[in-house]
Amino acid sequence: MSRTRGERGFVSQLLLFVVISALTGALAAGLVVPFAGLLGLSTQSTTDAFENMDANLQDPPLPERSRLLAADGSLIATFYDQNRVEVPLKQVAKVMQNALLAIEDARFYQHGPLDAQGTLRAFVRNSQSGGVSQGGSSLTQQYVKQVLFETAATEAEQQKVVEDSYGRKLQELRYAVELEKTMTKDEILEKYFNIVYFGDGAYGVESAAKHYFSTSASKLTLTQAATLASIVRDPNNVNPAVDPQATLSRRNLVLSRMADVGMISQPTYEEARKAGLGLRMNKTPRGCYYSPYPFFCDYAEQVLLDDPALGKTRDERRRVIDQGGLTIRTTLDPQAQRAADKAVSENVHPTDGAIGALSMVEPGTGYIKAMAQSRGYGRGKGKTFINLNAQHKYNGSIGYQPGSTFKPFVLAAAIRQGIPLTAEFPSPGSTVITGPVRTCENGKPGYNRLPWKVSNSTSAGSTSTLISGTTHSVNTFFGNLEKQTGICEPANIATRLGATRSDGDPLQQVKPFTLGVNEIAPVSMAEAYASFAARGLHCKAIPITEVTDRTGNQVKVQGPQCKQEIPKEVADGVNYTLRQVIDGPDPGRTGADMHLDGRQAAGKTGTSEDRIGVWFMGYTTNLATAAVITDADPPQKSLLGTRIAGRTVGGDQVWGGKLAGPMWTAAMKGALEGRKSANFVEPNPDLVQGIPTNVPSVISMGRSKAERTLKAAGFTMAMGSYVDSGLPRGTVARQSPGPNSTAGSGTTVTIYLSDGTPPAPPPQPPLPPDLPRVPDLPKPPGGPDGPRGPNLPRGPGGPNGPGIPGLLGASGFLGGTG
Repeated sequence: MSRTRGERGFVSQLLLFVVISALTGALAAGLVVPFAGLLGLSTQSTTDAFENMDANLQDPPLPERSRLLAADGSLIATFYDQNRVEVPLKQVAKVMQNALLAIEDARFYQHGPLDAQGTLRAFVRNSQSGGVSQGGSSLTQQYVKQVLFETAATEAEQQKVVEDSYGRKLQELRYAVELEKTMTKDEILEKYFNIVYFGDGAYGVESAAKHYFSTSASKLTLTQAATLASIVRDPNNVNPAVDPQATLSRRNLVLSRMADVGMISQPTYEEARKAGLGLRMNKTPRGCYYSPYPFFCDYAEQVLLDDPALGKTRDERRRVIDQGGLTIRTTLDPQAQRAADKAVSENVHPTDGAIGALSMVEPGTGYIKAMAQSRGYGRGKGKTFINLNAQHKYNGSIGYQPGSTFKPFVLAAAIRQGIPLTAEFPSPGSTVITGPVRTCENGKPGYNRLPWKVSNSTSAGSTSTLISGTTHSVNTFFGNLEKQTGICEPANIATRLGATRSDGDPLQQVKPFTLGVNEIAPVSMAEAYASFAARGLHCKAIPITEVTDRTGNQVKVQGPQCKQEIPKEVADGVNYTLRQVIDGPDPGRTGADMHLDGRQAAGKTGTSEDRIGVWFMGYTTNLATAAVITDADPPQKSLLGTRIAGRTVGGDQVWGGKLAGPMWTAAMKGALEGRKSANFVEPNPDLVQGIPTNVPSVISMGRSKAERTLKAAGFTMAMGSYVDSGLPRGTVARQSPGPNSTAGSGTTVTIYLSDGTPPAPPPQPPLPPDLPRVPDLPKPPGGPDGPRGPNLPRGPGGPNGPGIPGLLGASGFLGGTG
């Protein structure tokens, strides 16, 4: 015969009560023998079955929130599934302990794992009502239930935990009995305070105190403690913020119970029940959305989610961040971040057709000090979730072409190959780079043979040195310099210093490489330039310095990774050259407006093709910053005519030094205010001038022989134009520096080949018509021309004697030394 639901509930409660009575000795007193007989149970069989149940309660660490901190310890963001901060019992106010015990288990310190009196009372009342109208669980049993709920792997398992079935209750009791054998009452109470849910997303008493009253658990008052205790029984329905009146009634019930059991006096109760709730709600924002520095926060989070130290899979790492109680210390410098934010917001507005981004990296450590961008974090106009500074794998964009800010990698390769800073290369207004240029894509040596037409956007002479070609950012000069260095070494230097493509692919080794045609993230460019500032010591850009778990043990996440990638002397040469861009004497330098008030700084302007974007890369010895302003939305178009920060920019403004430069300058000044920057190390003079070396003469040599001769002497060769000359066509007619002069080793000697046609003689002026005619001289005797006179001795130079000084120069061709 089947039983009704009420009957089944009664039988379950009766059976549970028989077990409880057996354990407490009540059966021996004959209190429940009739009930046991009714169910066909014996005391021994009941207790034996109970003792054989699983008693090993799995008590893993509770989900606890993680904190992301700035370098100064200030809070950037909080990550959690459950907003919980564990505290020891001594940090829970005594009044809070009493309030909870009064309403949940007033005899907690007097009874064992169960309260027989409370259970019997609940049993009788529930039997009379035909259901469960009153609980009889001890605080230890409640704690067991909380643990089982937290460790349930699925929602279905959690639902089973909350069911009041006989088997479930009995198992909870078995765990409780074992717990009280191995733990003190204080230890159980402490664990209960840290696991219990207080509603509205607050787990544990410390988070609840912060959430509802903006205080700590140790400073809770009587009424605050009673309010929190009133929530525990039904946290999903008792919400002080939503229904304060219902909460007030529950709170006063707690106060009444405290008075009943003697925890507070009657007058204290009467006074306390008149008080309002006094809520001071304090929401704990979750994740980067509410962070004051959301994009830096997002970058740090993405780096952690990519770090195998936190787990094998991304999902495992997500759980560790949200539940592991981590303390994550980052590299962010609030002063630098505020300066970066201010500089970007003043130069590019969120809803502009352009976007602005700025990354700051510390040389010698790789610490990312700031990330700022013009668009806010989120959805809607003027907002985005894309980190404009970051690489694509870290929620970033596909990158931006950095323009001429890539030229220093070719400059570094030239210095590395022994070309002095005073070496000259042709820099015509436009030219075509023909012939093969060395490459090493995918590690395989090769050549790029496609012709490349390149033109200048700045003024230059017919030739430029490494210094003047850089300060004026001369495209044709760097095209010719790259032809000499090859593309392979500049690409390797850029990669080793961190200037890698945002999409993760290798750098494309094409002839326009030196003009920055690869798409790079701003933080990667800041990383690379920080390596120049650190004298060639490359440190990978990182946002995190240390991670510790809830017990204070370090988690071995990726820390600083530094390696000397280019010689110090090479970096010194690059730094010296780039200093001339900002602080040099040349009035035509592209970075003339980017002074840092007496502080030594180095930098480089960049403008991408069609002026789609502009850059300024610059650094001191202690801070490197990438600043970029580019068209916002694909397909990207020229910035010309775009409205940016309230003005429409024209052709004279869309340059790296005019548009991105002021943003860089403002950010650097703010970030470095009150901080000192050491001076750069001056380069070796031989690196600037080269070792003084005699320049051999290659006049009248063919091109190949001339190149071999100059290379053997320590020089490089560049081709000039063809010139009129009587020497055979294709042989060297002129060279600069000239034959037998002195120049620094590594200097480029420019040769000019003969076109095979001597220059026409200069026209002679006509004689004046009134000039008197010179009479003919008498012919000397001795044949047609007469004998040679005694005063005209035969010269050593052949029949006509030596050449006339000033007519044929030492070079052997008409027109001087060349």
